[in-house]
Amino acid sequence: MNSPITPYKISIPDSQISTLHKKLSVSSFPEEVDFSDDWAYGSTLKDVKRLAKYWGNGFDWRAQEAKINEQFPQFTTKIEVEGFGEIDMHLVHQKGKKGSVPLLFVHGWPGSFLEVGKMLKLLTEGKNGVSFHVVAPSLPNFGFSGGVKGKGFDLSKYAEAVHKVMMKLGYERYVTQGGDWGSEITRAIGLQYPKHCLASNINLIEISLDTLSSFVSKIKTPLTDQEKAGVERTHWFNKEGSGYNILQGTKPHTLSFALRDPLSLLSWIFEKLHDWTDSYPWTDDEILTWVSIYQFSRAGPESSVRIYYEATHMDQNLKAKYWQFIEGPKLGLSYFPRDINLPPSEYGRTLGEVVFERRHESGGHFAAWERPEELAGDLFEMFGEGGGAGEVGRGIVQ
Repeated sequence: MNSPITPYKISIPDSQISTLHKKLSVSSFPEEVDFSDDWAYGSTLKDVKRLAKYWGNGFDWRAQEAKINEQFPQFTTKIEVEGFGEIDMHLVHQKGKKGSVPLLFVHGWPGSFLEVGKMLKLLTEGKNGVSFHVVAPSLPNFGFSGGVKGKGFDLSKYAEAVHKVMMKLGYERYVTQGGDWGSEITRAIGLQYPKHCLASNINLIEISLDTLSSFVSKIKTPLTDQEKAGVERTHWFNKEGSGYNILQGTKPHTLSFALRDPLSLLSWIFEKLHDWTDSYPWTDDEILTWVSIYQFSRAGPESSVRIYYEATHMDQNLKAKYWQFIEGPKLGLSYFPRDINLPPSEYGRTLGEVVFERRHESGGHFAAWERPEELAGDLFEMFGEGGGAGEVGRGIVQ
């Protein structure tokens, strides 16, 4: 069945908003201790109390909903994923001017399609002789896409779903950009569909501590100060910031009961927004809008964490290939110093035909949101006139 691509507007039922407010009104908080507001221990009591109070009495979801609906051209359609049947896909599709390059933007956790928002106008208007048609789906199990009830929906399936979105929109050849899971999913797309995905820019380069230590011990070129800081940041994340990854990758269903409580969901995501950014000045409205996308997500706030379990338990030989040399797609690497994995540049160059590389002076894990001009600038340089993937872009304009 070839389902249509239908315009979509977010419209959360009043009953869901009312339920959220009721749950928040009866929330209880941890007892205050000496370290209640020490970020080394996790989300701070004073901030979560403030945010919870505002979320339940003051935060205007309807205003944010209207703002999102006005800014983002949204659509839904059904996509057939092998072994899982049809999945309802929510997507943003903002066309650039005639002669633009189709760009698939893939988010991760705890992000969403919102992350592309600050770059939409920049990318569609263009610079350096290139502009983009931007497609930003909500991944299955995230946001306003449908959920998957069966086991085994691993990264190859996420890649299949968003690739088929591009095919359905008529973009037979396209380029990609991704961070967090979006980075790994775009790597999967490049491996699975090299005749369609012709180039990728990623702003998270995954590496294990064992691989990092082994690689650093063998390379002959001395690390730059930026690279040394990146290695330290990677060690910090693995030692002090990766506990969520183990929980979500091993017992996501146990965690799902907690994530159905809005206070738990808020504190769980808020920690990442704080720890993974480069002193980004989050407003309370920004934080609560990000968290509300999960609270009101179509498949439930817990559905998104299952990607960790499926990635941990998928064919590890296949998963390893996502971080080996991939023939075909040209590769751009954008490093931001407060990300969570920051290997030496020489390691990134082992992953494919690297035609663009930049280490930025500031910015963190949510680069599209924290540093939209810089990330968009990387894409303009990579795909624009004289760029390493400029010929690729010129060859697939629509």
